[in-house]
Amino acid sequence: MTITDDTITLSRPHLAPRLLFIDGHWRESATRDRTDVIDPSTGSVLTTVAEAGPADIDAAVTAARTAFDDGRWSSLPGRERARILHRVGQLVRERADEIIAVESADVGKPVSLCRAVDVITAAEQYEYCSALAQTLSGSQRDTPLSAHAYTRREPLGVVAAITPFNFPLVLSSSKIAPALAAGNTVVHKPSEDTPLSALLMAEILTEAGLPPGVLNVVTGTGSTAGEALLQHAGVDKIAFTGSTAVGRHAAGVAGRNLVPVTMELGGNAAHIVFDDADIEKAIGAIIKGFVFNTGQFCMGGPRLLVARPLYETVLGILAQAVPGVPVGDPFDPTTVVGPMAGDRHVRKVEDYVDIALRDGGRIVAGGRRPDLSGTPLAGGSFYSPTVIADLPNTSRVVREEIFGPVLTVQPFDTEDDAIELANSTEYGLAAGLQTANVARAHRVAAKLHAGIVWVNDWAMLDPAIPFGGIGNSGFGREYGPEGLDSYTAVKSVVISLD
Repeated sequence: MTITDDTITLSRPHLAPRLLFIDGHWRESATRDRTDVIDPSTGSVLTTVAEAGPADIDAAVTAARTAFDDGRWSSLPGRERARILHRVGQLVRERADEIIAVESADVGKPVSLCRAVDVITAAEQYEYCSALAQTLSGSQRDTPLSAHAYTRREPLGVVAAITPFNFPLVLSSSKIAPALAAGNTVVHKPSEDTPLSALLMAEILTEAGLPPGVLNVVTGTGSTAGEALLQHAGVDKIAFTGSTAVGRHAAGVAGRNLVPVTMELGGNAAHIVFDDADIEKAIGAIIKGFVFNTGQFCMGGPRLLVARPLYETVLGILAQAVPGVPVGDPFDPTTVVGPMAGDRHVRKVEDYVDIALRDGGRIVAGGRRPDLSGTPLAGGSFYSPTVIADLPNTSRVVREEIFGPVLTVQPFDTEDDAIELANSTEYGLAAGLQTANVARAHRVAAKLHAGIVWVNDWAMLDPAIPFGGIGNSGFGREYGPEGLDSYTAVKSVVISLD
């Protein structure tokens, strides 16, 4: 299917079977096993990818170690690394249509969203990190010692970057770009469900001039390839985004191996609407907060807390507005909500909606799969955006991460009540509030347990603004200078003047 409008002319890609990328070369896996990559909008097979085993992981880590130790990247001046990373950003922009087609087919992400968010974010991340690469330096330290003392910021070595299925392009760039800017080498293991843009980016980074072995991409299952990478003794840093359960395991491995680790895990953010909010503006942010990327967004806003005087008004508006959100073919530029990543994800959402009904929840909108029978999308993994009211705060549907296009709505009476409800979760990745009161905005933002707080909008992200979690949402930060810091070690040099 080809879609054309003023900005988009794209067809679903025809993709050849893909190989592993190790030491600058494409190669079949030692196992010779292959994994099907499924188009979630139709249920059909897009292509196959090589399924890496422990021998392939060892080869990738060895290549990265050699590339780091011989200095082909780590010893380059920051300005030279910056030149190559900036070229990556340029190539992402130049090859945007190709990237969008692959990412949309692989993930089910609407092409309009992929163009406006994913491709631009990836390009800007490489460009931003190219600037940071030129400013990476230590500092002189005054001391009463008879010595000249200074610090150096040095790369860590081989970075294991493990990324999930929901934002493959964005979440890989948020790790690979700062790791490379600091002078590290990388072994990237993308999600087995959505590996295609990672392999395409290996082509782009090579075209930009990245030396062989500096980036290696190994596809395969988490239980085999991912586990072998986590456990490998040659890894000097783990950068992981994924579920809290797997993150606990990865952090445990890092602890046993005594290597630094950053974790961006699950979320269950609260979105608070105070009684002085601009309702029209708030509704737009609310809907964006829970349907963005079909709800498969760790920093989404699935828990809506509304001041009691506005509670039924907001529910009434949502009941009218949410069914009108366009659901359908991700290659249709009018689509806002595409398929979920696979049918198992849809079944998980269905289970939560069943629990909500048993817990006394009221379905305000959605609550079912859309009727796509008789269309090419009939075999796709779709679920209608769903709004559920009146659930108690003890319900699992409120307290757990659903990771789908589902919004729960609860009333509150006072500012303190809102803060207490918002913080009544084990997660702490994001939060947000709608208010016209600037003092309240600052006051409440300071009290919310979250790594990033948005006021009067949702999902405002930029490579210069760090994000990350607390509690079950992990630790460490991505984006900003803080994101680059975690890929470096500080060395002190003290030279006696006597």
